[in-house]
Amino acid sequence: MPPHGDLLVCGVSTQLQHEIAGFDETITPGDPDFPGSGLKAPSLIRLSFLTVLPVSSFIGSIGSIAPERHRRLLQRLSEYLVGARKAVS
Repeated sequence: MPPHGDLLVCGVSTQLQHEIAGFDETITPGDPDFPGSGLKAPSLIRLSFLTVLPVSSFIGSIGSIAPERHRRLLQRLSEYLVGARKAVS
């Protein structure tokens, strides 16, 4: 995030019951990108749980998601933010 290069990160949880339908996204062992995610159990990618952390908080990566999933999540977040901005205007 400008100007310091901080990272916007979302929560990941095994508490699937906390899913906000149409916003958060579940990743399960049946998904092609699950093995590379580093996750051990079905999990919820929580776009509804965001924070900004400095790059210095990270020592490495434990996994990744498919580029298509990443794009889909970013698009969903972007559409939400644009809609929220219009609602405030």
